[in-house]
Amino acid sequence: MLQPRALQDFIFTSESVSEGHPDKVCDRISDSLVDAYLSKDPVARLAIETVATTNFVGIIGEIGSTATLEKTEIDSIVRECIKDIGYEQEGFDWRNIEIMNRLHQQSPDIAMGVDATATKEEGAGDQGMMFGYACRETDVLMPAPLHFAHEILRKLASARKDGTLPAIRPDAKSQVTLEYKNGVPVKAHSIVVSTQHAEGFSQDDIKEMVRPYVLSTLPDGWMCAEDRFFVNPTGRFVIGGPVGDSGLTGRKIIVDTYGGSAPHGGGAFSGKDPTKVDRSAAYAARYLAKNIVAAGYAQRCLIQISYAIGVAKPISLYANTLGTGSVGEDKIVAAIDKVMDLTPRGIRTHLNLNRPIYARTAAYGHFGRAPDSDGGFSWEKLDLVDALRRELG
Repeated sequence: MLQPRALQDFIFTSESVSEGHPDKVCDRISDSLVDAYLSKDPVARLAIETVATTNFVGIIGEIGSTATLEKTEIDSIVRECIKDIGYEQEGFDWRNIEIMNRLHQQSPDIAMGVDATATKEEGAGDQGMMFGYACRETDVLMPAPLHFAHEILRKLASARKDGTLPAIRPDAKSQVTLEYKNGVPVKAHSIVVSTQHAEGFSQDDIKEMVRPYVLSTLPDGWMCAEDRFFVNPTGRFVIGGPVGDSGLTGRKIIVDTYGGSAPHGGGAFSGKDPTKVDRSAAYAARYLAKNIVAAGYAQRCLIQISYAIGVAKPISLYANTLGTGSVGEDKIVAAIDKVMDLTPRGIRTHLNLNRPIYARTAAYGHFGRAPDSDGGFSWEKLDLVDALRRELG
């Protein structure tokens, strides 16, 4: 459990990985297949895992849906994901990778527990606990080390794709360590960026390519000392992507959430439809925490929701303002119970989650993103602030 540390001095580190990281390639494929099913059947039940290695992508998992995707459709989705990420390299090229499909029907035992009936409300798809977190460290109410780590890689990817950085390749990682004074981030302690690159470029060449994107991400005056700015510390990063390391859906859950600044419960997000509370309840918990902080009731807020498989209502709801709250946590819990239905169906309805909006979440974090006009990242909206203020005063 997080403890209050509002007045402490400390250093803290978070990391991010790019869309070309092998695990993120797999997340992107899994979520693109989720979107494809939901576009045909908004109530499809999906748990899709992807594995990637040299010249190979494998897809496994279970489907419960009236919709069908033909093998050619699945192959086309996989190849388009890899093409958009930017892989046309020896050993992993969107045009000629082998694709194996082992998707199968959802277990009727699971469906029996989840499906609504005349006498039972739709239940949670699994047991587990989900966490949401928000804080005042950035304007998107996310922990600063993770937010900056994401932004560095997002900017590098954009420059790679628009041709500004032709030497940079898709696979990359970043790590941002910040110094905190009295619980507030004040400067970078160290920065690490490792990025795949073309042959013929030195470590110093890549460092100077990366430097402007780090400087433009950090607030003015926050850059670390030069001897703490590490770019490709091994000296060379030419072999990358699923050629350099295998990938698997759901292996970057801390990157996906809060960078270690808050707990992660339940499981991974990517590849799952929104009946899976691993995903939807984690989105709801973030939505609640963010609106509580935005409404002015805390500088930092942690929300936990837990479920039992087949049971609709949460079995517990927990709030912790980590010593920064202006109202009691018991009052926050009571207000949440009045302003949002936290059953699986209630969450999906409130946040309008039964839509093909998930491929875009697969890289650079599921939280701290701007809500999209088509309903993507609906859990980042601040439309619950007024309702909370009516309940809490």
